[in-house]
Amino acid sequence: MQQDLKNDETVEAVRAFNRFYTARLGVLEQHLYASPYSLTEARVLYEVSQHEQVTATEIAAELGIDAGYLSRIIQSFDKAGLIKRTPSAADRRQHLLSLTAKGRASYAKLERSSQQDVSRMLSALSPDDRAEVAAAMATIQRAMSSAQQPPPILREPRPGDIGWIVQSHGAIYAAEYGFNAAFEALVAQICGDFLAKNDPVRERCWIAEYKGVQAGSLFLVDAGDGMAKFRLLLVTPQARGHGLGKRLVDEAIGFARRSGYRGITLWTQGVLVTARNIYQRAGFELVGTEPHTMFGPEMLGETWELRL
Repeated sequence: MQQDLKNDETVEAVRAFNRFYTARLGVLEQHLYASPYSLTEARVLYEVSQHEQVTATEIAAELGIDAGYLSRIIQSFDKAGLIKRTPSAADRRQHLLSLTAKGRASYAKLERSSQQDVSRMLSALSPDDRAEVAAAMATIQRAMSSAQQPPPILREPRPGDIGWIVQSHGAIYAAEYGFNAAFEALVAQICGDFLAKNDPVRERCWIAEYKGVQAGSLFLVDAGDGMAKFRLLLVTPQARGHGLGKRLVDEAIGFARRSGYRGITLWTQGVLVTARNIYQRAGFELVGTEPHTMFGPEMLGETWELRL
């Protein structure tokens, strides 16, 4: 149960520090560091500067900004020539944001002003006091970051998620492996069949969510003769490196065992090295291969099985 901290002395101490520090940094002024930007606008500019390309959805999740407010900021940056917007290959509803030359110059100026302002503030302190302040701030950042960063989650699909699966597979596999429209058509057929006739007791779809947005998927369906089948394992490029693929597979294997299946089969491609490694570590064995050009490029289709 969450502790009621409304009247706790710690809360008052944090509020007092916030009032003190925001006044010292000058963020209560209309514009930050005598720049044309508010604090929020400066943070958005910073986030774009830290990535070669980033989506508005990712910025909103990172900063906790209302999507409409962020959209207005991005539009003003676009109009001022600070950012470039490129359609995303992974999600056609999204645009990838990056700084233009003018945007990089504006950010560099803001960064210099920030460094000079903080340097002036710290110059009045002794070396020992500066070290103590830096250590205290690092402690605050570490504690608050670990408490506030939502972990990746697995959940049931919601309205719109199945369409997202089709779109994401089509775009990501085309961009990364050169798959053609036949692959997207197959994904759409699999998704349509699941929506039309899935058995909710013995079949399941999982959606992985990271930083508040869809980040992956996996289906488990009945393959007949006591066997289950994996379909459409995916982790988006933005969410890779957090173990989501393994979590999806482990969750589905557990569900298959509880549902009484005697094994799981799947069909994948030799080019999908990361997925193959996940399957192999989970105990799947390669039982058959067949070259094909179903999706455009020449590739090796592979059938894997796991006995439960």
